[in-house]
Amino acid sequence: MAFPYEEFDLSGVRTYPLASRNSKAKVADFAAPYAKGSGVAGLLSGLPNMLGASDFKAVVAAIAAARRTGGGIIWGFGAHVIKVGLSPILVDLAERGFVSAFATNGAGIIHDFEIAIGGATSEEVDEALGPGRFGMADETGRQLNQAINEGVGRGLGLGQAVGAHLAAANAPFAHLSVAATAARLGIPLTAHVALGTDIIHMHPAASGAALGEGSLRDFRYFVSNVARLDHGVYLNCGSAVVLPEVFLKAVALARNAGIALAGLTTVNLDFVRLYRPQTNVVSRPAAGTGGRGYSLIGHHEILIPLLAAALIEAA
Repeated sequence: MAFPYEEFDLSGVRTYPLASRNSKAKVADFAAPYAKGSGVAGLLSGLPNMLGASDFKAVVAAIAAARRTGGGIIWGFGAHVIKVGLSPILVDLAERGFVSAFATNGAGIIHDFEIAIGGATSEEVDEALGPGRFGMADETGRQLNQAINEGVGRGLGLGQAVGAHLAAANAPFAHLSVAATAARLGIPLTAHVALGTDIIHMHPAASGAALGEGSLRDFRYFVSNVARLDHGVYLNCGSAVVLPEVFLKAVALARNAGIALAGLTTVNLDFVRLYRPQTNVVSRPAAGTGGRGYSLIGHHEILIPLLAAALIEAA
């Protein structure tokens, strides 16, 4: 049977007073126009108390509180953070006491090392791949593998070995190196490597034994660092796979040892939202701890300096 053309009768529609409704957008939470001369503090206070802006302010508050109370602040970062020129920001935060430990992947160590010894990094892959030059910088392959092989042989972790090498070598740009700064300040830096993913693995000096032993040693150091994050903060900046997976396993081991990680705040900071960081950093680890996970979406080269400026103002 076909239905007829018949307009619905709206005469009985029920309404309610607007003031009785719970509205999500209220003028009390609106942004305030920037006042000239008010600086970073004025900019931040003028952000709306909504969505990403609200999350940003909550992350600033959590990191500032962790610094005050000794809850611990671990900065995990991928290579892109170094490639877009943010090592001076991380170095400055470390010197100001906003870093309890660093963690990175193999590419992060490589770019940091090249910055330290040569003041430049990040080759043009498309240009270099065809003629067989990609990843073949002599100093990177030879010296970095040597630093890892010798340092791990002395019982150091992979990140610790690189930092110690740069400090001992008096690298010309050590002041812009996260690894060298970590060594200078006595802050743990762990490096988490997937074999075959990094350019130094293509060089004859690469030792699977040293890379594997150093990275596994760093994983165990990292677990100890994560286990100290009661009311602390873990930030994953720009690592899509390796660090989120390593962090989840570290949390699992801490919980296995009966460490609750109460009040844990987790933050993923990247220019896209991806499955592993969202699940293994933002959602799972903070659940049931009384803490919370946050996802801040934006370009590293804008968002991380803004976050650092906010922390300095909050100190």
